[in-house]
Amino acid sequence: MGNAIEVVDLEKSFSDHKVIDGINFNVASGNIFALLGTNGSGKTTTVKMMTTLLKPDKGEIKIDGLDVLTQIGEVQSEFSLTGQFAAVDEVLTGRENLVLIAKLRHLTDYKQKVDELLTEFDLQEAADRPTQTYSGGMRRKLDLAMSLIGAPRILFLDEPTTGLDPQARATLWQMIRSLKKAGVTIFLTTQYLEEAEQLADTVAILNRGKIALQGTVAEVKKHLPKETLELTFADEETLARAAELVGGKVNHEELSLVVTTNNEVARITAVLAQLQEANITILTFTQKQSTLDDVFFYIVGDQGEGEK
Repeated sequence: MGNAIEVVDLEKSFSDHKVIDGINFNVASGNIFALLGTNGSGKTTTVKMMTTLLKPDKGEIKIDGLDVLTQIGEVQSEFSLTGQFAAVDEVLTGRENLVLIAKLRHLTDYKQKVDELLTEFDLQEAADRPTQTYSGGMRRKLDLAMSLIGAPRILFLDEPTTGLDPQARATLWQMIRSLKKAGVTIFLTTQYLEEAEQLADTVAILNRGKIALQGTVAEVKKHLPKETLELTFADEETLARAAELVGGKVNHEELSLVVTTNNEVARITAVLAQLQEANITILTFTQKQSTLDDVFFYIVGDQGEGEK
């Protein structure tokens, strides 16, 4: 199937601060790749370099085999970019926004495509209203529709669901899945780990300018113990006794104790038996599998990184 995107030894600094420090990754054609990171980790900087908006200090980027640095015109015709904020003209109607982009892309036979996109994104009833009357979710859908007016092979989505309510986010997720089914390659940055877990074929976690971990969601999860046993207790004293006896991570606010078990029956049985023999009363116990959130916060911790 080949790679739609190839990034090799990419670097970028601002003043004396190295934001991107030699990252490497490939995105297979027709796949969804999610780049995760805290605010200021360099996600948007990476997208800007990949989409010709920012020149890297070092490294190589290829889009469908085209060099981003030396074949800018050809590269730009291969992709569309939807940024963090909906880039719609609020004075124009939804239809006029789509027509404007079609003309900027030098398309001639665009009327049918405009109508198709308005229908596909459920905007036909609002098509001839100024977009300043649109809700946030409607503007986001229009913004995505505008990115698709030229039928791009590759779509960059930089935190596309930021600020959307859960219903609008779910709707946009479904649209992204539909684009993948149609063969569009999607590069996604997001702060919503559930979003990456739901959508992505491959994820990469960006931390301190480097790719800390990369692979499928299942592969990434393997880097943490998979299963834990979460126990809750009636008071601090009981919680403290339990923690001293079986170990684990204490949450004083929730009066809970999380013990790693790796889903081993012997380990789970031993923990419960130890507590029972010590006459320590458990209010509740729950077996939990680690999530992408667990992996992400394990890697990045609580560190803010403070750049673009």
